[in-house]
Amino acid sequence: MPRMHRERHRTERIGWLRAAVLGANDGIVSTASLVIGVAAANAARGDILIAGVAGLVAGAMSMAAGEYVSVKSQSDTEAADLARERGELAADAGAEHQELAGIYVKRGLDAALADQVATQLMEHDALGAHARDELGISETLSARPVQAALSSAASFTAGAALPLLVALTTPTGSLPAVVAGSSLVFLATLGAVAARAGGAPAVRGAWRVTFWGALAMAITAAVGALFGTAVA
Repeated sequence: MPRMHRERHRTERIGWLRAAVLGANDGIVSTASLVIGVAAANAARGDILIAGVAGLVAGAMSMAAGEYVSVKSQSDTEAADLARERGELAADAGAEHQELAGIYVKRGLDAALADQVATQLMEHDALGAHARDELGISETLSARPVQAALSSAASFTAGAALPLLVALTTPTGSLPAVVAGSSLVFLATLGAVAARAGGAPAVRGAWRVTFWGALAMAITAAVGALFGTAVA
């Protein structure tokens, strides 16, 4: 009896992984930048923390709404394409059969075998075959708006909580430097973990998010310092 060959692919993680990484990265970068910018403007400790908490709440809601609207638009487009394909199958199944067979010929099958494959797949699930091979819509990669919204909001909150906790326990005088340094460590860790989860090199993922996070915090700190000087 031949041994079962078990394969482990990461494609099914794309939807929730993308939303989770985007949310956590945004949470760390935006909240840390906000805290650093307000602190650089010589604000009181209470004002810094209030700004950070407000940024967390607003950011989480914004991420959830944005992800839902974006992914729902993709879902609506997929639904419209499937409805159109269903109508075309009902109107002219023969033409749709030839179209599907043509796709398989382009992928390397000879015409006779492509015709047999198209026939058998359409007898089993015509719409599913066309959705997968003509439209590129599959169960694994299909849009899930609610899942994306919840993943983004939860991960943003988790990410934003990290610099806030650091700000809460750090003296005001050293707050910008400590929050910036710790946030870069958080970002590097997030990038490495996300890259590993997706099967990509960890160092590349860590460097990518750390670079952009450092740039965002540096710009925000400069703006805060300029604003604080102007007000003073």
